[in-house]
Amino acid sequence: MPTARYQAVADGVFCIETGLYRDGLAACYLIREQDRLAFVDTGTAHTLPGLLGVIDDLGLTPAHVDYVIPTHVHLDHAGGAGVLMAACPNATLVAHPKGAPHLIDPSKLTAGATAVYGEDAFARDFGALVAVPESRAIAAEDGQTFDLAGRRLTFIHTPGHANHHGCIHDAGSKGLFTGDTFGISYREFDTAAGPWLFAPTTPVAFDPDAWPQSLERMLAFAPGAAFLTHYCRIDEPARHVERLRRSINDMAAIALAQADQPQAERKDRIKDAITAHLLADARAHGCTLSDARMTELLAVDLELNAQGLDVWLKRQEKRGGA
Repeated sequence: MPTARYQAVADGVFCIETGLYRDGLAACYLIREQDRLAFVDTGTAHTLPGLLGVIDDLGLTPAHVDYVIPTHVHLDHAGGAGVLMAACPNATLVAHPKGAPHLIDPSKLTAGATAVYGEDAFARDFGALVAVPESRAIAAEDGQTFDLAGRRLTFIHTPGHANHHGCIHDAGSKGLFTGDTFGISYREFDTAAGPWLFAPTTPVAFDPDAWPQSLERMLAFAPGAAFLTHYCRIDEPARHVERLRRSINDMAAIALAQADQPQAERKDRIKDAITAHLLADARAHGCTLSDARMTELLAVDLELNAQGLDVWLKRQEKRGGA
């Protein structure tokens, strides 16, 4: 069984390194209650051996997995859902109603992701997407609860980063599994001021108007911790939410500043503006890493945020809103 890289981050909660791009960039989570298991996010198809390794380390088997719950269908979160479901015979997939159809029939997801990443990078980084049988999938209603050996998991619809995003409140840990809705916070940027957060505006459904409402819904659960896919545990999320709100607004403002500019090379100009903004913001937070090191750590996000903001700006212009 492959060596699994994971850590316990709360009672019955394990943060698992998915190995995407670099260590410390993307995680998924395993919740254990007695001998029953639930995965929140899955990593990519390449992550599967590590997930099975964690189960084996816990002295359990894939037959003990009751739920596989991707927060949304972006491939760093759900690319491995199909292969994981195939390996876990008793598991039920739980996903947002707008996301579940793309895991049951991943052809559009494959086409869209290939357009974003390119065919070679898609195959190298994410592998093939495997369809989940419709009979084994639940399109979760807003507020729907799921029982894990008496431990209540609540699925909350949280649009903003994506219109098919859901977060999961875990009554056992009193924490929220936030996918991308509570932003990105890499541990390398932690300072005496605490974690540094910023908003991911990955294509294609950034919605800065809906996002703050989702944050309010999440905080209504009074979570003691947020378990981020990017990356790991953030304590007392209510203390940090204003930073994330500012980041959402800042990202939208960067895009809107380009609204009257030529579309040629606009994405590149947005990327340059995002880079300058995030590096300055990290510096203001007390980060002492070099500009080169920060840019290296943020490389994937800088590109995807720029792509997403360019798509959002085009959508705004089509609607006459920019």
